[in-house]
Amino acid sequence: MAQLIRPEEQLESTGKVSLTRILVTTDFTPESDHALDYAISLARRYNSRIYLAHVISPDPFFYSEPALAATTYEKVRQAAELGIASILASGKLRGISHEVFLQEGNVWPALEELMKKHEIELVVTGTHSRGTVQKLLLGSIAEEIFRQADCPVLTLGPQAHPAPGPGVEYKNILFATDFGAGAKKAAAYAFSLAQEHASRLHLLHVIEEPAAFSEDSIRRQKDAMIERLRQLIPDGAECWCKTELRACYGEPTEEILMHAREYNADLIVMGAKIRSNLAGHFPVTIAHNVVTKATCPLLTVRG
Repeated sequence: MAQLIRPEEQLESTGKVSLTRILVTTDFTPESDHALDYAISLARRYNSRIYLAHVISPDPFFYSEPALAATTYEKVRQAAELGIASILASGKLRGISHEVFLQEGNVWPALEELMKKHEIELVVTGTHSRGTVQKLLLGSIAEEIFRQADCPVLTLGPQAHPAPGPGVEYKNILFATDFGAGAKKAAAYAFSLAQEHASRLHLLHVIEEPAAFSEDSIRRQKDAMIERLRQLIPDGAECWCKTELRACYGEPTEEILMHAREYNADLIVMGAKIRSNLAGHFPVTIAHNVVTKATCPLLTVRG
């Protein structure tokens, strides 16, 4: 068996990230249909193979009487089979290399197994808008994925614009970073996409609280953060990518969304902190807030 080459290793050796194997999750909601349409547009741009997956989780049947659970499960499976059949009958995937999977079990372990087996390079998923209480109780499957996936995850929220035409084009990319452990890796993906699409790349850092309050100290703090952003720019990037660096004060989610609107961003790129236990059940995080309110997709790269 060939040794698995991680996307970041490929990026280091070639300067480009391959997106030839894309896993798309579906629960047959409008949000996941939107995600599939977007993945198809990406697949046409990158000549990708799509792996479409739906996972039937045992959770809804856990507390039911065995006979009722069996009956309910059979109805759920039939509905899932009908959902898959409907997608295939729609012709959306015509001309796209694809495989379809109907899995059983807990969502993340089932998806993780598929990702490893098929050496997935990108996951595309949709997400619903849930409040803090709902998120704590029910969790966010999308966040569970991007907090644990080894590859980048592209998430489309309920406010995201419809999928583009036959090929995705990123003319304006916003890379927002808090300089966490995965900042360099996430920046590398942002620059690789910017090179591929001849994009304008906007680098942003939001400072939540000023270290001091004099005008001079605030200016120095901003200058220091901009210099840290500059250090994330690869050598020679000025030959193929127009960049803009900005550091500002404010609440991170609000500032990221405001700058995304100002730049007319086609894509937001952020790092994602590693969380393995209850990854989708944390109180509302910046990444979760951004993806549920942004009008463009969010690409997260785990640190």
